[in-house]
Amino acid sequence: MSFFEDLQKKISDKSVTVAVIGLGYVGLPLVHSMCKKGLRVYGIDVDQKKIDQLLAGQSYIGAVESSDIETYCSKDLFKPTTDFSCLKDADFIIICVPTPLDKNFAPDLSYVEGTAKSISQHLRKGHVVILESTTYPGTMNEVVAPILNKSGLELGQDYFMAYSPERENPGSETHSTATIPKVIGADTKEALTVSQQFYSIFIDEVVPVGSIAVAEASKIMENTYRSVNIALVNELKVIFDRMGIDIWEVIEAAKTKPFGFTPFYPGPGLGGHCIPIDPFYLSWKAKEYGKVTRFIELAGEINTNMPDYVVDKTVNALNDVKGLAVKGAKILVLGIAYKKNVADQRETPAFPIMDALQARGANVDFYDPLIESVGENRNHPDLAGKKSIAWDVENVKGYDAIVLVTDHDEVDYEALVQSDCLIIDTRNKLSSFKNPKASILQA
Repeated sequence: MSFFEDLQKKISDKSVTVAVIGLGYVGLPLVHSMCKKGLRVYGIDVDQKKIDQLLAGQSYIGAVESSDIETYCSKDLFKPTTDFSCLKDADFIIICVPTPLDKNFAPDLSYVEGTAKSISQHLRKGHVVILESTTYPGTMNEVVAPILNKSGLELGQDYFMAYSPERENPGSETHSTATIPKVIGADTKEALTVSQQFYSIFIDEVVPVGSIAVAEASKIMENTYRSVNIALVNELKVIFDRMGIDIWEVIEAAKTKPFGFTPFYPGPGLGGHCIPIDPFYLSWKAKEYGKVTRFIELAGEINTNMPDYVVDKTVNALNDVKGLAVKGAKILVLGIAYKKNVADQRETPAFPIMDALQARGANVDFYDPLIESVGENRNHPDLAGKKSIAWDVENVKGYDAIVLVTDHDEVDYEALVQSDCLIIDTRNKLSSFKNPKASILQA
């Protein structure tokens, strides 16, 4: 029996074993979806603290309940570890590691390359290696495959390789790992067949495409589409503000058109690991082909400048409404997560806003019901360790201005509006609350 036939048999009777490398916002929900269907999963992460938490039955991701982790571990379905030697016992190896940008906005594939090197040391005949981390077209064949081939095994003959971009939507109550359609691409018919059959065990809809490059490009296109359209509406927000026109009312009017218009919404800047980063992967790769991605780079410029726009609005509001200079002013940033109802700080626009206000001499605090303190951050090191204040409306009244950056549902906005504070609202969260004494400005 060939290893292709052996894999098909294991998939058919659900005796296949999986190793997921990287147990963050992508990897852990993936583990949860597989264990829920009875698959045995090794979870590998280099962060010993994460492994210790998981072994204790504790989840650190909102989409995964601690009770589920405890159940999977007790049933021996889930084995968290830092030891890559367990790869020899796995049939499918799924890579879910970060793919950030370096300081020059070039792709930083060090996590992917390091993981591939670790896999190559344990690669055996019959393995299927799948990358889920977002990257530019060509990464699997140009970066990952050469590293894996150093094992002495031959791609397509001894092991398979595929790419299936993650599509996680943290905080969503309507979409989960299992219900979001899963794109899968491979460079051989056999690799695509077993990968599609594998994902079909725990994903409702699997979408096969003609090659790994198509699958890689699909994720870049999804996030570039969002980045460019968000930049457009952010630029319109600034223009309409100068004209005295409410961008939010404009969007509500425009979206009544039943065709030809998809609403996107402005904000204080982009956040999360995908939209602020992924388009630059394509922009970087395009230069190899002598092409300049003008839309992508312009969108990046607009979105990156939005925190400065918020800061300028805050400075002007302090002066115009309260007759105060920003230097020495007490400012509270409300919400530092990159999106509502999640505890994810990655690439949040709150950090450049806080840094810029502090650089102008303001005394800046933050409150976030889901985040106790600012984590380590190479772009904003001075904020690391800063702790959230306790929520108390009387205490909040002591701030000269409040900048609403993240509109978590847990906040008592009615009480906030009734506190008569100066509030700079970047999310249009407070438009339905009424208080003639409150000074609420959109930004």
